[in-house]
Amino acid sequence: MKKQSNLSRLMSWAGKYRFFTYASWCLSAVSALLALVPFWYIWQIVRDVLSSSGIINREHLSRCGWMAVAFAVLSVLVYIAALMCSHIAAFRVATNLRLEMVHRLAALPLGFAESVGSGKLRKIINDSSGATETYLAHQLPDKAGAIATPLGLLVLLLVFDWRLGLLSLVPVALGFLIMMSMTGKGMAEKMREYQNALDAMSNEAVEYVRGVPVVKTFGQTVFSFKKFKGSIDNYSKWVIAYTKQLRLPMLFYTAAINSVFAFLIAGALFLTRNGVTDLFLLNLIFYIIITPVISLTLTRIMFMSENGMIVADALSRIDRILTAEPLPEPARPQAPTSAVLTLQDVHFSYDGENEVIKGVSLSVKAGQTVALVGPSGGGKSTLAGLVARFFDPQQGSICVGGVDLRQMSKEERMNTVSFVFQNSRLIKASILDNIRMSRPDATDEEVMRAIASAQCMDIIEKFPDGVHTVLGSGGVYLSGGEMQRIAIARAFLKNAPILILDEATAWADPDHEVKIQQALSELAKGKTVLMIAHRLSTVENADCIYVIADGEIQESGTCRKLCEQGGLFAKMWNNYKTSAQWKVEKEC
Repeated sequence: MKKQSNLSRLMSWAGKYRFFTYASWCLSAVSALLALVPFWYIWQIVRDVLSSSGIINREHLSRCGWMAVAFAVLSVLVYIAALMCSHIAAFRVATNLRLEMVHRLAALPLGFAESVGSGKLRKIINDSSGATETYLAHQLPDKAGAIATPLGLLVLLLVFDWRLGLLSLVPVALGFLIMMSMTGKGMAEKMREYQNALDAMSNEAVEYVRGVPVVKTFGQTVFSFKKFKGSIDNYSKWVIAYTKQLRLPMLFYTAAINSVFAFLIAGALFLTRNGVTDLFLLNLIFYIIITPVISLTLTRIMFMSENGMIVADALSRIDRILTAEPLPEPARPQAPTSAVLTLQDVHFSYDGENEVIKGVSLSVKAGQTVALVGPSGGGKSTLAGLVARFFDPQQGSICVGGVDLRQMSKEERMNTVSFVFQNSRLIKASILDNIRMSRPDATDEEVMRAIASAQCMDIIEKFPDGVHTVLGSGGVYLSGGEMQRIAIARAFLKNAPILILDEATAWADPDHEVKIQQALSELAKGKTVLMIAHRLSTVENADCIYVIADGEIQESGTCRKLCEQGGLFAKMWNNYKTSAQWKVEKEC
């Protein structure tokens, strides 16, 4: 099956507005041809001035001058109309692209957004669609004009003196051949390498700037800058090597497109070896005036080919979202009969090769609180994500009330499981709307009860607008602990039977931690709770603790039982107790 071109794909997103794009090409081409008409009147003016009769028809000169101005202005007006049409279509394409990507993201599992990263997703949705907008709004109409200009020039060059016209086209042919060698498939690969090197340097710059306070505090300036400098050096080496590679082709291209005068002078000397006529001198002057348009047009075409590569790269990034497959939904969804959570021989890998979960089996009875602890990177958060169906396991099953998550509808699953993660995300909206997201049909009174249960009243009371205070840009910003409590209020409002807590107190200061713990204790009543914690004091009273390391369950049991076994948990518990009792003492 023939692959659809990038332009065809863009036109499919334009819908009925694609005709504005076609109109912009036609108008731009007409504008380019109209811009050549003044040269015809300039030729007439030069002819009258160089007339051997010595009699100058001032009225004719004035008329030719005003006609040249009129066609120049008309060319500009037509070009403006072309841009108006192209922008209408370009804005529609960019809008449709963004809408389709957002709709696709809404259908994709939450794990997709986590794996790609919110920053990259935002850049794809904004910047990549913006690249297509620039391409359609400016570059394609200009390309149509750049193609029409040589055709019109070809007519002008051959009408007056075909011999000089052909000489003028020789450097054009040479420049075009050199340009083709620079803008082929190799250039497209170089463009991707350039974008990757630039992204790497930008990412390191952002990370370095964000970490400057910590870097200075611990005196690690030189060491921390080393990684940033390495990315700069890599980018520099790539750019210098690429520049050297294009140095000779660019030198020959510049020499070729600017050598038209040399060809014209050499040809004129040869053609006038038997004498010079007034008509030949007139045509030679005319060709000297008009041929600079050739080099300008060729250069525009060369840079337009680069812009096409930028759009191709943007579409490949957009495809990362549009081609991602949502998790399959069951034809006949089933509803769970209880809040019993069961994992049976679960295996999972992010890349399809390296397993991060290796045959995990566990069961949580309705109303029980189970904790997952273990070393960082052991797979605890991945397990929590699988229970929330951020991903599907490659092997094994995860069931709620005897029903596999894959056999539950999305709505049923979301109503059954709620979660509070360590990085709570709030949107630019009021506090009321942020909490109501978990249950859009909730009344204001129900939201306020959830706020009170989540220990959030002190947050509401400190703002003049109370629960209607807008968060984010143009509004107010909350601390990490306050954001966590708002997220807990969401969970209260949702009131799902299964609750997942992933380091819910990770970013809280001591004051906020107390309030969060009180809110979580209230929230967990009567629910099946799966909690992940590094602060082992929070899991001391859990019904069962599973120690996860290297993607497997190493130990399980109550806190007391695990401490008596003297295994991995006992070691972690002793280290935690030691750190909790540690204090700074002044040396005497």
